[in-house]
Amino acid sequence: MFRACFFLTLAFALATCACSRIPVLAHRYKVRGVITGIRAGESTVTIQHEAVTHYMPAMTMPFTLRQTNQLAGLGIGDPVTFQLHVTRSDSWIDHLRKAGPKVDVPPTAGMFRQVREVEPLQKGDALPEYHFTDQFGRPLSTSRFKGQALAIEFLFTRCPLPNFCPFLAANFQETQTKLLADKHAPSNWHLLTVSFDPEFDSPGVLRRYAQNHGCKPEHWSFATGDLMDITALGDQFGLVFAHGEGGISHNLRAVVVDASGRVARIFTGNQWTSDELAAELIKASNPPKATK
Repeated sequence: MFRACFFLTLAFALATCACSRIPVLAHRYKVRGVITGIRAGESTVTIQHEAVTHYMPAMTMPFTLRQTNQLAGLGIGDPVTFQLHVTRSDSWIDHLRKAGPKVDVPPTAGMFRQVREVEPLQKGDALPEYHFTDQFGRPLSTSRFKGQALAIEFLFTRCPLPNFCPFLAANFQETQTKLLADKHAPSNWHLLTVSFDPEFDSPGVLRRYAQNHGCKPEHWSFATGDLMDITALGDQFGLVFAHGEGGISHNLRAVVVDASGRVARIFTGNQWTSDELAAELIKASNPPKATK
């Protein structure tokens, strides 16, 4: 009996070890497009690509390239083919190859929009008042959050790549879960998700997106509004986005504003975690009093 139990335990342990070595399966797609931008230092290449069958429509998107040596000999305007890999939480491309002579990069549709000049905000700067509409169709002003630690992110609900907008939404969802579960966490905090695709992301669309991410409205709001106001708020934190055919090319920004209404932290890219955000919100909920 003892030997039987021993071998069963050993078999289970070996099976568990074997399973832990199985790589995360990725969906792979063959894609064609034209390079419109290269950031070798960030290992990203922006490509205006054709529709990806069974995944996403034609659009212009930045892609992560794990082997930057594949950019050798390539430049803006080069038609390319590549393979897109997508897992539940990540995406990247490889097998990037030139597919023809250089072409003129077509202008991004809708890239010209009305904007107003705003000053970039840095840590310690006061957040100006902005007016939006929440997921329930109600007016929402950023001044409403004075006295609360506020985290703001920018996304659009149709964004398909898991390490872009879905990454931001997932981190906010995890942050909400962690703060609500922490008995010692303060209660004066709020999350604000702002869409830069107001033409599609109506209050109803945002409400469904919020529900799919477990949003607790008393602590998490989704906002749409006038594109000029959305652009102005994003510009103050270095957000860049351009509407193109079928989608939006953009970078990533998330911001923490403390309870006194001043910028406490600006997150760039997608290398930050929900633990970091939760910690920043806890700290921002009780900022040090300004000295005279």
